Amino acid sequence: MTSRTAPPSSIKNDGIIELDSELGKRLGFTSDKFDGYLWKIGNYIYISFIESKNKGKGNFSRFLQEIIKAGFGIKVPTPMGRMPLILAHKGFKPTTEFFPEVGEDVDVWVLEAK
Repeated sequence: MTSRTAPPSSIKNDGIIELDSELGKRLGFTSDKFDGYLWKIGNYIYISFIESKNKGKGNFSRFLQEIIKAGFGIKVPTPMGRMPLILAHKGFKPTTEFFPEVGEDVDVWVLEAK
């Protein structure tokens, strides 16, 4: 069983999570480890076009663990390359979700909070 920490007040607002921001650092989303984009929407952290700068060092796994530990589910829209294989290995489930920005359903891989 994973222990959850109570989300700090900075996690309550939806929106983009910048690299090296207070919340970014809390989740391990730092510029020395990653490039990419994060958003908080409701009870989920959306990960988009993320790339680890140190592949094979476990940064991505620790990053996912910190998000879950903070009490959030994780969604990864339109994963590319090897990412679907990585997500399947980590227990993510493929779904679709309507994105008004593009006016259609897109593939979204989901890992629910524990």
